[in-house]
Amino acid sequence: MDKKRKTLIARLVALVVTLISVYVFSPWQYGLYYLTSTPNSLQEVADEATNKELEGIIFYAQTGENSPQLVASGWHNRKDKVAAYPEALFKIASIEKLYVAAAITKLVGEGKLDLSKSLAFYLPEVTNRIEHSDSITLAMMVKHRSGIPNWTDVEGFSWTEKYPEPLELIFDTPADFLPNESYSYSNSNYSLLKKTMDKVLGYPSWQYIEEMLLTPLQLNNTYQSINEVQMSRLMSGYYIGYEDDFKGLEQGYVATAQDVGIFLKALNQGTFFSESEQQIYRELYEYGHTGWVLGYYSIARYHPELDTVLIQFVNTNGADTILLSDIVYGRALDVIASQP
Repeated sequence: MDKKRKTLIARLVALVVTLISVYVFSPWQYGLYYLTSTPNSLQEVADEATNKELEGIIFYAQTGENSPQLVASGWHNRKDKVAAYPEALFKIASIEKLYVAAAITKLVGEGKLDLSKSLAFYLPEVTNRIEHSDSITLAMMVKHRSGIPNWTDVEGFSWTEKYPEPLELIFDTPADFLPNESYSYSNSNYSLLKKTMDKVLGYPSWQYIEEMLLTPLQLNNTYQSINEVQMSRLMSGYYIGYEDDFKGLEQGYVATAQDVGIFLKALNQGTFFSESEQQIYRELYEYGHTGWVLGYYSIARYHPELDTVLIQFVNTNGADTILLSDIVYGRALDVIASQP
């Protein structure tokens, strides 16, 4: 299929999905925004976005063998009047799950984990605290088909509170459904998967992820925690209607857009997998993800029809900013599709 046809298909798919979202779910002004002419560059898309409700935005786009495009607009730190810049660190939230799923795949390939074994087999200490733990497999947890409740959905949960052991929020509570009977996104699954890796390895699973995934790709700007970074490099995070800067909250992995983009392309190309591991991952999890924590929203996708990785970081949430951010992402993709 030639590039023109791929570009046409990509734009048509993006148009249909975005139009449905815009006109069914979003405020009328977003519909008008989507219908405005496509900008000529990613920088123009970024500048448009920060002229609306988004405080700051970063793009990383890389197509084929071309050099990446790195773009930023708005505020890195609103209070100190520091302009956004593309090399900033950002809280990538649930994009972390791609790294964990890849590490699980590597451990299965090495014979250290068995996807068909149960949660109770690997973590017998939770047997009496998580319903159906003897019939929930590792594969079900990776795929969010375990029925284990999501600790961020528990009544009374607060994004601003620090929980030494978040799983305590869902221990001794009823399952959402029987194992493998349905799908429900649950952060609890991945908290348990990391504990499983820690136990099997005999050392922190983050160390394994560094050694097997990050170091080979020279990803030196990906961190487990804000506690490992120079805080001035971390982009501030905001919520509509609040003056607070939420970057001081511990909310998981931190990385630059470029590090995420390089990792994502390697994941899609199977760079760090053997042939058998590629097959395992293909049947196990996703090749792109979004992430949301208080003050931060991220999108990491590979678009095979364009052979393009597009990463978008937005440091604003609340109100209708997710819808706005998704429209902005679609417009960025339109720009890339229109480039020669």
